[in-house]
Amino acid sequence: MTPKLGMGPLRREQIVRATIRCLARDGYAGLTMKRVAAEAAVSPGILHYYFRDKAAMLAAAALRVTADLDRRVAVQTRGARTARARLRAVIRSCLETAVESRDFWTVFIEFWGEAFHDRRLAAVNRQAYARARRLIGAGLAQGIAAGEFRQINVEEAAVVVLALLDGLSLQLAFDRGLMTLPRAARAAETALVRYLANGDPT
Repeated sequence: MTPKLGMGPLRREQIVRATIRCLARDGYAGLTMKRVAAEAAVSPGILHYYFRDKAAMLAAAALRVTADLDRRVAVQTRGARTARARLRAVIRSCLETAVESRDFWTVFIEFWGEAFHDRRLAAVNRQAYARARRLIGAGLAQGIAAGEFRQINVEEAAVVVLALLDGLSLQLAFDRGLMTLPRAARAAETALVRYLANGDPT
């Protein structure tokens, strides 16, 4: 079944958003093409036109929530004049997502579980993380060039930054009472600035 002319991108987005809602409610084990079609208010034929199986829908959902985070980061970092200010904005964006948009981590937790068993999903995950490390690394390189951060292997440092943000974000997503968002952001910034600061980090 072919969608109406010009409706393709809108219909696909509608299905992806419905997939995210279904994942948040039922998890991947409870995700079915029939449920997503009903949630998106489309026919099963339309859904199958865009996605061949639920693994493809899971991959699209992961890419969508990642794009949503990218937009949040872009807004937060707009106008940041120093590398440290940019790092602070990235931290804030990631932690806000964990607190205010739990669907992000719901989708990614389901996605990671399946990526261990599905080569297509594993490839999508590798690409998403490689892109995140490149973006973080670009900011770190600017900080090194400006003398804000010490000379450090940018690729390795990006891994460390991303690991801290992922770990703290997951804890905040699972435990809303763990700490306030401002406190979590300050803790993350303090740890990362100490790690990146000029001088001997030890």
